[in-house]
Amino acid sequence: MIDHISLQVSDLAASAAFYDAVLAPLGGRRIAEHEDVVGYGTSFPDFWIGLATTGGRARETHVAFTAADRESVRAFFDAAVEAGAEVLHEPAVRPEYHETYYGAYVRDPDGNNVEAVCHR
Repeated sequence: MIDHISLQVSDLAASAAFYDAVLAPLGGRRIAEHEDVVGYGTSFPDFWIGLATTGGRARETHVAFTAADRESVRAFFDAAVEAGAEVLHEPAVRPEYHETYYGAYVRDPDGNNVEAVCHR
C-alpha cells in the first residue's frame, strides 16, 4: 500500500551514514541522491531521508524495515549500535504482536524509532 516514505533529518551526512550501515544487513542500499535527499531501497528508492527545511522540532516517527530472517534483525541491531544508536529494545520475540514477531528497535540520529522485524 505504501509506495515510499520520507523522513526529514537535521544532518543529512550523519543520517545517511547511519542508514547506509543499518540498511545494508537488510539488503537495502543507497539508490538515489539529489541535492538534499538520499533514497534507499532494494530495487527502487522507497525510503528517503531529506534535509529538514521546516522550522521547529519534528515529532518522533516510527519506521519498521522488513528483515528476511532473525540473523538480519541482529545484524541491523549490531550495525546500529556500532553507529552509536540509542538502544530502545534488543532483538527478541514480541509475542504481544504475534508468536513469530522478532524485532529490534533503535533511535536514528534524529531520535526516530527505527525497527527491523522478521515475521518468520
